[in-house]
Amino acid sequence: MEHLQSTTTLANGVQMPWLGLGVYKVKEGQEVIDSVKAAIKAGYRSIDTAALYANEEGVGQAIQESGVARDELFITTKVWNSDQGYESTLAAFDKSINKLGLDYVDLYLVHWPVKGKYKDTWRALEKLYSAGKVRAIGISNFQIHHIEDLLADASVKPMVNQVELHPLLSQVELREYSIKQGIQIEAWAPLAQGHLLDNEVIKAIALKHNKSLAQVIIRWDLQNGIVTIPKSTNEQRIIQNADVFDFELSAQEIASIDALNQNHRFGSNPDTFNF
Repeated sequence: MEHLQSTTTLANGVQMPWLGLGVYKVKEGQEVIDSVKAAIKAGYRSIDTAALYANEEGVGQAIQESGVARDELFITTKVWNSDQGYESTLAAFDKSINKLGLDYVDLYLVHWPVKGKYKDTWRALEKLYSAGKVRAIGISNFQIHHIEDLLADASVKPMVNQVELHPLLSQVELREYSIKQGIQIEAWAPLAQGHLLDNEVIKAIALKHNKSLAQVIIRWDLQNGIVTIPKSTNEQRIIQNADVFDFELSAQEIASIDALNQNHRFGSNPDTFNF
């Protein structure tokens, strides 16, 4: 993890950047185009979108206009809950890839574990993977019991699990399980949707390193082996969020951030989410 293009190696050998840009709730059109282009210009190579975000076209346009070769980028999108099931997932993927204007995506995720559907959805992802339309496949918002259930019938093991993860919801048990299974954990809402930006513990650490609170949290992710995708539409903030490779948190500082965990979600609980 020496720079913004540093990667983790997924179970199938694909290289995935440790740090990327998330575009949840970034408006389709100029806002998402500008955000993605600013990120790529700043050196980001990973962009995370989803069918739900309704901004895949803008992401695709930004990629075309960025001037960076497609094979240098790592693009993630996700199948939404209402499209889950075997045939409907295959159709949803075709829609997403057409909107993005790409020949393939680097990572395709099952957005939520929709009961009674996610196994058929996973079969569709396995088909897309074997056909070479996606370089890696994974899941999002799956808890341990969902993964165990999926693995009972899966031919291909998920390579990534993207979940809500931040110092107030550090997901230690899931992280430890994922390491054993060879599944890379990725954090959405890594900054707890802004709820940590006045935290006194993190503030003190940030002061010591002459960094922002966001930079300290992102660094905590990276040093814990967590892929992270902070979202911003502000070019200066996008640049600042990536300026995390010139300092290191001590074991004591990491432990003090770890101690902030309250198992507190700001997003939905995968077990009670209204699908």
